[in-house]
Amino acid sequence: MTFPVHSYRDAISTMADGTIKQINPFSGTEVWTVPGRGNRPLTTTKKDPQPLEPDDFTHSCNFCEATPLKTPPEKSRMIKGRDGEWHILYGLLPNEMEQTPAEFRRVPNLFEIVSYDYWVKNYGYIMPSDSEFQMSRYLGDAIGREHVANIVRTRLSASGQDASTKSEDELFELAKGYFAGGHDVIISRRHYIDGATDSSQLASSGTLTPDEHYGFISFTVDALRDLYAHQPYAPYVAVFQNWLAPAGASFDHLHKQLVAIDERGVQMNMEIARLRTNPNMYNEWAVNYGIYRNLVIAENDHAILIAGIGHRYPTMSLYSKSPTPEPWLQTPEEIRSMSDLLHACHAATGPDVACNEEWHHKPADLDVPMPWRINVKWRVSTLAGFEGGTKVYVNTLSPYNIRDRVVNAMYKLRDEGKIEKTIRIAMECSTSTNSLKYNPALQ
Repeated sequence: MTFPVHSYRDAISTMADGTIKQINPFSGTEVWTVPGRGNRPLTTTKKDPQPLEPDDFTHSCNFCEATPLKTPPEKSRMIKGRDGEWHILYGLLPNEMEQTPAEFRRVPNLFEIVSYDYWVKNYGYIMPSDSEFQMSRYLGDAIGREHVANIVRTRLSASGQDASTKSEDELFELAKGYFAGGHDVIISRRHYIDGATDSSQLASSGTLTPDEHYGFISFTVDALRDLYAHQPYAPYVAVFQNWLAPAGASFDHLHKQLVAIDERGVQMNMEIARLRTNPNMYNEWAVNYGIYRNLVIAENDHAILIAGIGHRYPTMSLYSKSPTPEPWLQTPEEIRSMSDLLHACHAATGPDVACNEEWHHKPADLDVPMPWRINVKWRVSTLAGFEGGTKVYVNTLSPYNIRDRVVNAMYKLRDEGKIEKTIRIAMECSTSTNSLKYNPALQ
């Protein structure tokens, strides 16, 4: 697999009129940024924000903290213990949930992208014994039994089926996917920020504290580990976050999703083909290139953030420096470093900008290492006929525009104590190349 990128000069170039042309060295995507568009605001004024009542903080949607039975049965929750540390509790019953308030909850998606039946009918998947035990335990609880029946009826009704024709046994047969399925949602506690006065003041990733965000990320990493452990037919688990409706969110409530799939995906296969010919490509074409082009935004001891090149939407790319490719095998310090820079990304972006967070990591069946990396994409433009016809994407912001906006915001946020103070920004960052240690030759 080859792309029209042969040297460092080819990935990004500036024309005489100021048009910046980019070729993504991993995907071959071609992107142009035309002059005069980089200073446009990223957000739009929210229409008609409504005053908040006390119940709005806890009852605004099905993901809110006071409505845990509006979602399928919870798999686990992240709590802050009396010792000040994060702890994960697994498989609580409804009455136990009331005794342990959660900062983050992991629940099955009500409408799976890849269903439980998909794995059963295509692969002969059998529910693991621990999942079977939890289902039996949950259905043995009176409130849990009613909860499961109601959730299945909700799904059937939303699909246009008559739930009243189903017996209780039939309902519970359909509920297996909520105990052994492969599509989970990680839900944050807050719907609005603490002290909010109107409905425009949503709680986003960037409004969490750095420590709360670490709880969010480490909990997601644990869910990633667990899905691989329970789904032997899935070589890959996709992890992503859709923030606000333009980015694909169904609820304006902070959450991430994880989906076990039986393919790596076209983009991943393209990258793997290139990786086999150049094991050091993530250093050469991401971090090193970012250093040479002054596109490094920030770093800390175990992660580095750069402005992305050749993306359909303005993008920041975050890379783990860890020699361990699997996120769930990294040390708490390495995960915390990724979390701190990712949190700073979102804080600098602001809660009113629709964005996607896309995680990438080494598939379970891959024989070559690749680094854990996360793209944060601002959904501030709409693809149109020009892009569809030419496959040349017009991006409103160049990598340099992105760098300048985010760097300026991060300096201010760090001074205000809103992001981790140990983050090094822009010129404070090291210029040492090959800082990603996933490549065994560099270890």
